[in-house]
Amino acid sequence: MIDLFSGLDAWVLVSLLLALTFVLAFEFINGFHDTANAVATVIYTKAMPPHLAVFFSGVFNFLGVLLGGVGVAYAIVHLLPVELLINVNTGHGLAMVFSLLAAAITWNLGTWYFGIPASSSHTLIGSILGVGLANALINDIPLGDGVNWQKAIDIAMSLVLSPMAGFAVAALVLIGLKWWRPLSKMHKTPEQRRKLDDKKHPPFWNRLVLVISAMGVSFVHGSNDGQKGIGLIMLVLIGIVPAQFVLDLNSTTYQIERTRDATLHLSQFYQRNEATLGEFLALGKAKDGDLPEQFSCNPQQTEPTIKALQQSLNGVADYHSLSAEKRVEVRRYLLCLDDTAKKVGKLPGLQAREKADLEKLRKDLTATTEYAPFWVILAVALALGLGTMVGWKRVVLTIGEKIGKQGMTYAQGMSAQITAACAIGMANIFSLPVSTTHVLSSGVAGTMVANKSGLQSGTVKTILLAWVLTLPASMGLAAGLFWLATKAIG
Repeated sequence: MIDLFSGLDAWVLVSLLLALTFVLAFEFINGFHDTANAVATVIYTKAMPPHLAVFFSGVFNFLGVLLGGVGVAYAIVHLLPVELLINVNTGHGLAMVFSLLAAAITWNLGTWYFGIPASSSHTLIGSILGVGLANALINDIPLGDGVNWQKAIDIAMSLVLSPMAGFAVAALVLIGLKWWRPLSKMHKTPEQRRKLDDKKHPPFWNRLVLVISAMGVSFVHGSNDGQKGIGLIMLVLIGIVPAQFVLDLNSTTYQIERTRDATLHLSQFYQRNEATLGEFLALGKAKDGDLPEQFSCNPQQTEPTIKALQQSLNGVADYHSLSAEKRVEVRRYLLCLDDTAKKVGKLPGLQAREKADLEKLRKDLTATTEYAPFWVILAVALALGLGTMVGWKRVVLTIGEKIGKQGMTYAQGMSAQITAACAIGMANIFSLPVSTTHVLSSGVAGTMVANKSGLQSGTVKTILLAWVLTLPASMGLAAGLFWLATKAIG
């Protein structure tokens, strides 16, 4: 790993180390900010002692990051428009990364300090959107092109629908438990259990389910939120030291051949569907097959881009053999072709079978660009896991006692945790970022309503206000910081 950074100017190396520290600090804060939600019910119900719950939650967060893949990581990265991703220079990359991280860390610390279960996911996404829009305003780019709005809409839908689903499903699970075992001790609160049964802990089976579901929430949280940190670090590395990270230099000859074959099959795909796509892609209209000097990702330049990429990869068996400039060039072509393929996949007229083929081609195209070195994954896993082990008390109290008018019962804790683990796990499968905070606290609120406990209006209003304000606040903060940073380096 060390040799990757050899030969860098001192100021670039210092900036890089500082940026990586910022990302890991964000993940550390995310650990004690969000993971408190994962252990809130198991600590409040006394299913586990706090020190054990927090320790094992940290371990499962660590494992979640290690085993979670990078799908969510690049869903976050691709919120930024492809033009910004392929044309970022070192100064611009530093301004972008420091602005969005400073905004995210500031808002996260503020909401944690007041014990508000605000969403780190919303904070990070708002910061990225703020940087994208500020970049558009600064460079006179239409706001519609300043952010990858289709990806933003997809993520927004997952962030909005997942808490609603958490609320409804957790309520239904609790109703099912009350119908199945109406007189069970699982419907007692820890306080009632202590007073009526003189027992400190939940009944055995309830305790087991609470512990397993809490660790499940920790694991899927690590997978989903850890990938956001991985995506941020890859943004840092690609923006500051592109020669080493724009492509996976450990790609095998087979993976490179697979990428090269994908460009050939993509060309054949477009020719096969020329009647539908010919006008959108300007097929057959390229004069000499050359790209303009100022490369931009334009669907009308798809054919020349494919030809240029095939020439660049011709005879290449190892990415190390490419010059630094050529690696950047190859990545630009791959990102551009992938971006165009995404747009093509949404056009009317393509058969479902053809869309499925195009999706497979996209995966082959990005196989050597959407990656993360193991040391990046390990660093994020450690930061998130260690962060889990501190600072959890403020949010635990809010989740356990301040959402409903009565304390949480064991059945409510199980319902909320099982729902959260399943919902976040499904989001991981589809590479969608969701908020652990929103899903779990909505699940708790749903069980309070289903249990006819009522909700504490003050706490609910505070949480809702944080949910509503997080996106615009982080967007505005990141945009302002980015504007100041570009002025400073400009």
